[in-house]
Amino acid sequence: MKRVPWKLIALIAGPLLAGIVLVVFPETASPLPGRTAAVAVWMAVWWLTEVIPLAITSLLPLVLLPALGVMSSKAVAGSYTNDVIFLFIGGFIVALAMERWQLHKRVALVILRTIGGGPSRTLLGFMVATAGLSMWISNTATTMMMVPIAGAVLSRFDNLLDEKSARRLAIGLMLGIAYSASIGGMATLVGTPPNLVFTSLFTQAFPQGPEVSFAQWMIFATPLSLSFLLIAWGLLAAMYTRGIRIPGGTETGSTSKRVSLRADYAAELKALGPMNSDERKVLTVFITLAALWITRKPLGFGIVTIPGWSQLLPEPSYAGDGLPAIALSILLFMLPSSVRGERIMNWDTAKRLPWGIVLLFGGGFALAAAINVSGLALWIGGQLAGLGKLSPAVMVGAISTLMTFTTELTSNTATTQLVLPVLAAVAVAIGRNPLLLMIPATLSASCAFMMPVATPPNAIVFGSGRIRIIDMAKTGLLLNLIGVLLITAWLMLAGAGMFDGMNELPDWADTKMIQGL
Repeated sequence: MKRVPWKLIALIAGPLLAGIVLVVFPETASPLPGRTAAVAVWMAVWWLTEVIPLAITSLLPLVLLPALGVMSSKAVAGSYTNDVIFLFIGGFIVALAMERWQLHKRVALVILRTIGGGPSRTLLGFMVATAGLSMWISNTATTMMMVPIAGAVLSRFDNLLDEKSARRLAIGLMLGIAYSASIGGMATLVGTPPNLVFTSLFTQAFPQGPEVSFAQWMIFATPLSLSFLLIAWGLLAAMYTRGIRIPGGTETGSTSKRVSLRADYAAELKALGPMNSDERKVLTVFITLAALWITRKPLGFGIVTIPGWSQLLPEPSYAGDGLPAIALSILLFMLPSSVRGERIMNWDTAKRLPWGIVLLFGGGFALAAAINVSGLALWIGGQLAGLGKLSPAVMVGAISTLMTFTTELTSNTATTQLVLPVLAAVAVAIGRNPLLLMIPATLSASCAFMMPVATPPNAIVFGSGRIRIIDMAKTGLLLNLIGVLLITAWLMLAGAGMFDGMNELPDWADTKMIQGL
């Protein structure tokens, strides 16, 4: 008997399950919650199985929501764009400019030359370089850049080490690149798509709530990201570099003569030549953009407050983080290049921007809007009101665990799009600050380390052929659990200081104020 392809099953399961939901959904005062739930189930099945491209599934709300009478076509289409979308576009254009002029490679090699040495220090150098770049550049692009550099370094170690030691080091180094790309992305709003999904959905759900600015997120998340990075390095070093001896040289950490790879990194850096005028222009734009993101709103340091540049504008509240991102992106298309007739940025390079992610964002925003407009969010919140009896730490830990292990097999962006609107409604229903539930879910979406399909960095390093699934799974499981504990502990310790009233329902989160998600 001919086997039915699983993709065909998933393709049929989406609309079939949506139809079942329409029939069995509990009776409510309006049919809209059931209809919206059906759309959500359909999209969830296709998103989680990726039976068709994620971006195409994201277009379903444009068809289904108006057809079912949940929202008008105009309202649905309007959900596909907002300030966060342009923050992503602008930030990615700057990142593409860095790639075009090889600035990202120069930055990585400078870090490696500074830190790299024996096996454990080389691992640290790669992880610091990868995490630092991933804060500003797509973690996928960062990993794709670092893997070839790692391959060249490992080739040198292959000639110095016995086969078993060389293999151990290769596993540790490749896993270190993948994991640090995800961990580094947690530190900034542009570092990973789930962070952008969070800030946009939170603003739309609670328009009267406090803005989570680029600077505020970075101040809160960077210590967590850095701590996680150091712990991950310590774990990988203990598992994969401890005890490795280099003939005629040293065991990592010994007092004998150290065999260093700094000369190799210096040679690669020298091969790039001196920094040219195009690289300097891109670097200047990059530093300026980062500074503008950080200083848009006033920064308070105890008794001292540094005013934000947005206060110089006629309407400070009109300026979002997307403003400087797009402004400096436009500037890149204006600045002349040293190549005759060229500009620093051109459209051929900009076309590489992942427009599919933009559509994925939009589809998630449209679905979230429907979940709230239809009343489905409040219905779900009512069903889960019993969660309010749990302690905040238990709730945060449970959410972190759920998101961490769910995203091992699903798109972290799509899962975040589905889960955050529900958590917002649940938080209101149980009388808690929505940030208490939404922030750990967002951070945990970047902490799937076990499976190659979990994140693009995992898939890229797995494709190098130097690691097996079992290597990634056993190490990733430990990091998954560490991530849950770290996120829970950090939110409990620092969340209250960064976000007022984390354990209480603030006025801006009143159920009557949830609108336009």
